[in-house]
Amino acid sequence: MQTSGFSESSRDFLSSLLFPRTIRTNLSGSMLRILAMVTMLIDHFGKMCFPQIPEMRIIGRMAFPIYAYGIAVGAVHSRNLPRYLSRIVLLALISQPLYALGMGHEVPSMTAVPLFPNPLRAMVNFYLESWYYPSILLPLSLGLLILMCIRQRRWILAIGVYVLCHRFSSSLDYGIQGIQLILILYFTLEHPLLQLLCAGLFLLNWSSGGGSHVFFGIGFRIQIYALPAVVLCALPMRRDFRLPRWLTYGFYPVHLAVLSVLTHL
Repeated sequence: MQTSGFSESSRDFLSSLLFPRTIRTNLSGSMLRILAMVTMLIDHFGKMCFPQIPEMRIIGRMAFPIYAYGIAVGAVHSRNLPRYLSRIVLLALISQPLYALGMGHEVPSMTAVPLFPNPLRAMVNFYLESWYYPSILLPLSLGLLILMCIRQRRWILAIGVYVLCHRFSSSLDYGIQGIQLILILYFTLEHPLLQLLCAGLFLLNWSSGGGSHVFFGIGFRIQIYALPAVVLCALPMRRDFRLPRWLTYGFYPVHLAVLSVLTHL
């Protein structure tokens, strides 16, 4: 009887990791989204307009873990995962050329085809070549695709997408570590303390390696400043309010468009 009870408890725990139903971590989604948008805006303006203020880039490290957490929560809460994924992919497709222009990721091949006498070919080439440096929305989309495969029990496809991400890690913003963080946050949605421990240790390992940011005599890379975001995501907060969808999805391309204008003036 004891063995049977232990086995059943183990299955329940494994199920809570692979297929979380009740989110026990932070459910203040709108608050987290606003924080992610503000810190991302500070980060991007710091990079392009105020490079002499490194604190702006430090503040910006908060954004990605929050967006990764939002993807994990969305994979559980969404009633139609393929539709949710299609919205993220569409946003990525729309935002990519703005990302290349606004964040200084232009490459010579983008303008290799003259605008005249073939403007259509020039615009297509400009768009395709802008994907030389994909935006953050690509790893978020791939992470969500893996989570959708897991929730649909399509294990081979989930592993295949993950292996593909690992193979082309250098082409992803935040690399394979960004995908891994999404998975860690998803697997621990029902276990706040476990999420804090696993995601915290993961970030410490990710940012270690003799960087210029020293704490307790140990050098870390700038990603160490993402740690407060992980702590915030793990807190079981429940107060929330509703943000308009146009703001949630429109903020990213609009702020890149503004940056594009400012940096090219």
